Amino acid sequence: MNDLFIPPIPANSASAIRTSANLSSGPPKGAHVAIIGGGASGVLMAVHLLRQPNTALVTLIERSGAMGTGVAYSTIDPEHLLNTRVHNMSGFPEDPQHFHAWLQRYQDTTVNDQGFVSRATYGTYLGALLAEWDADPRLTRIYQDVTDLTETDSGVTLHLADGQALQADRAVLATGHVIPDQAREWPLTDGWTPQEPPPPQSRIIIIGSGLSMVDQVLTILRSGHTGPILSLSRRGLLPRDHTATKPMHLDSKHLPRGATASALLAWARGLARAAVAQGGTWRDAVDGIRPHVATLWRGLPVPERARFLRHAATWWDVHRHRIPPQSQAALHQAILGGQLTIRKAAFQEAVVRPEGGFFAYIRPYGSKHRDAITASRIIDCRGIRRDPETNATPLVQSLLAQKAARVDPLRIGLEVDERCRLIRQDNTVSPRIHVIGPASRAAFWEITAIPDIREQVARLAVDIAVV
Repeated sequence: MNDLFIPPIPANSASAIRTSANLSSGPPKGAHVAIIGGGASGVLMAVHLLRQPNTALVTLIERSGAMGTGVAYSTIDPEHLLNTRVHNMSGFPEDPQHFHAWLQRYQDTTVNDQGFVSRATYGTYLGALLAEWDADPRLTRIYQDVTDLTETDSGVTLHLADGQALQADRAVLATGHVIPDQAREWPLTDGWTPQEPPPPQSRIIIIGSGLSMVDQVLTILRSGHTGPILSLSRRGLLPRDHTATKPMHLDSKHLPRGATASALLAWARGLARAAVAQGGTWRDAVDGIRPHVATLWRGLPVPERARFLRHAATWWDVHRHRIPPQSQAALHQAILGGQLTIRKAAFQEAVVRPEGGFFAYIRPYGSKHRDAITASRIIDCRGIRRDPETNATPLVQSLLAQKAARVDPLRIGLEVDERCRLIRQDNTVSPRIHVIGPASRAAFWEITAIPDIREQVARLAVDIAVV
């Protein structure tokens, strides 16, 4: 692996350099790919590219933290478990037992492939996958922010935060989930950054009732907090729990492509009823549908996608993104014991109290009036669908300003085609800039989980290598 040193260049210079590996070995045989983002998507993209013999160089750029962790796997709380079983978390679609074998060799010889391990453990696994290539001169890691990306006739030029530049043949945006600016969100705290515990008997309010809320509640309970915890969401729905499943086999030629959102929902409910009639559960139907979600999503016109997001997305999420039985048991116990309350209400604003703490102003479901509730902390766990322009990084701002990218009509991601190529504002497609993982949600919808991301990066690695 190369520790890249880039000599300073004038800020406005159009010149760029390549890595020392490229300079020492002469003209590259294959593509030099720069991956922006060193979380799960970026690391898996790098590893799959390095497995391709025609890849000349891979430069992986991460602005902060360890590579492989990202938002999902940077937690150190052992109570934060993967919401997918071990046997579905391999980094390689052709080797489904790879993660399980790694766990048995390096972590726990007794681990079951039907079980659930911590998110931190999975972050360690991703880091280990990348570390296997550290001796390969084709891999370079850079720990910096990318502020600008320009496409040229011969490749792409990446401008780094310190004013230096890097040239590559292709760029892959693996920027992960859109994270709001916490300075702008204050006095709310986010659901990912560790915080000092509040007074043990005080009230904590959590906005949202999904997976991030579950993790927050588990951390709060583990800290010994005895005060009330109030979870607010518009529908008051909790993630369902995992049980044994036998996914239904669905032939792709029988999918209801182009159906309305309501027709798709009726179709899914029919499959769930059929699964129960055959002695299974609705989980068999959901797990059978999951591999076809991107196809179904791409077949929906934009108005029907919008209807799905308004009326069905939350219902799909709570059934699709399930929690481990042990997490469900802890949550259920907290509800039965009265410490945790799930309330259907819309959060409106938070105001600092002169005597300390905050007022959370909420509008209960079905009410035209709002209530004020005191709390020592208000945690924002409203999920990962955020407007990518409102919360844009300098890189995304630059791409939008250049008209080199555009946000999809539903404001959930950058627009890309079926080959992950970035779509410009003039409706042309970039042959050199790709988008993967959660940043490509607008095109694929279900692209936040490892089973989907690994398929995506495996296809793209081959696509890049053969061009």
